[in-house]
Amino acid sequence: MVDKIDVKILEVLKNNSRLSFAEIGRMINLSPSSVRERIQKLEDSQIILGYNVNLNYKLLEYDLEAFILVKVFHGKLTSFLNVLNHIEEIVEAHRIIGNQNVHLKVLLKNQIHLQELIDRLMAFGDTQTLLVLSKVK
Repeated sequence: MVDKIDVKILEVLKNNSRLSFAEIGRMINLSPSSVRERIQKLEDSQIILGYNVNLNYKLLEYDLEAFILVKVFHGKLTSFLNVLNHIEEIVEAHRIIGNQNVHLKVLLKNQIHLQELIDRLMAFGDTQTLLVLSKVK
């Protein structure tokens, strides 16, 4: 069971998961040992699944971010889903309901890189690409 203090801890961790137990404790008026115990409980109960690094992909020379919707050809869904984990450009993949079966978030170096990825994906189905102009939230 998650209480109000746990929710406060989760909010702090969502903003900066590198803070020490003491820093988190000062922010929510709790001792460092209590913060540690609560975080351990949240990890053990799998409410906290892990900690991530938020990268600036532009500085890593990934200049394009896009969403690709795929309407997978009949009979190809299983093989397509198996291939997804081996395509490094895909940072997120979701099965969806609607005209398409799969929604992909991809990072690419340039337009040629995007074209090459789309060509690979088209072996599995029809694609629709949405290029990200900027992140607003």
